[in-house]
Amino acid sequence: MLDPEIKEELAGYRQSIDNIDAALVHMLAERFRCTQAVGVLKAKHKLPPADPAREEYQIERLRHLAKDANLDPDFAEKFLNFIIKEVIRHHEAIAADRSQPRGQRRHHPFRLNEAVKKACKE
Repeated sequence: MLDPEIKEELAGYRQSIDNIDAALVHMLAERFRCTQAVGVLKAKHKLPPADPAREEYQIERLRHLAKDANLDPDFAEKFLNFIIKEVIRHHEAIAADRSQPRGQRRHHPFRLNEAVKKACKE
């Protein structure tokens, strides 16, 4: 039988973890809304989906932030690389869709309204 005090302390930690997980999901959703707007802009102006210089800068920046926050920089880099790959995949899909004649473009979650496009900057 688990001591009631330990059970209560554990529940408190778990509630905090659940709150942080929810915040992470919402923050990632907002980040992807912004990167989708970047993808639309890139496709509109026929820019490449990937930007290796920007990616390298972001990885170094995140590694420094992780180190300052006492988080394993290797983990932070792996996490950002995962996100970058997903963003590039989205940008490629947006570019492919925009290369289709207007009537043949498929509707997908990468379409953003003008307000979101203007509000989001990467």
